[in-house]
Amino acid sequence: MKLAKVIGQVVATVRNDRLGMDKLVLVKFIDQTGAEDPAVAVAVDKLGAGEGEWVLLVAGSSARVAAGADAQTPVDLSVVGIVDEVTSERQSWFHKNGQS
Repeated sequence: MKLAKVIGQVVATVRNDRLGMDKLVLVKFIDQTGAEDPAVAVAVDKLGAGEGEWVLLVAGSSARVAAGADAQTPVDLSVVGIVDEVTSERQSWFHKNGQS
């Protein structure tokens, strides 16, 4: 799994039939402090994450399983969790309601 931040949505009304009409979100991968990778990616989101939220992503065959898809479905990145908090033994890097 990887951490990412939702930075927007992708609307594509014309799609491969196997993809279905699940919500698509635009994400940037992040580290535990929220520092963003410059590259962006598109992920299937069945959980309803909003812009600015931190999410957990899975890729490859795990993404297809998370999306409830079969091996023929063109999904390679899926949101599997919306992050509430990121901590270690001695430090809190992120809390959903803004407390750290």
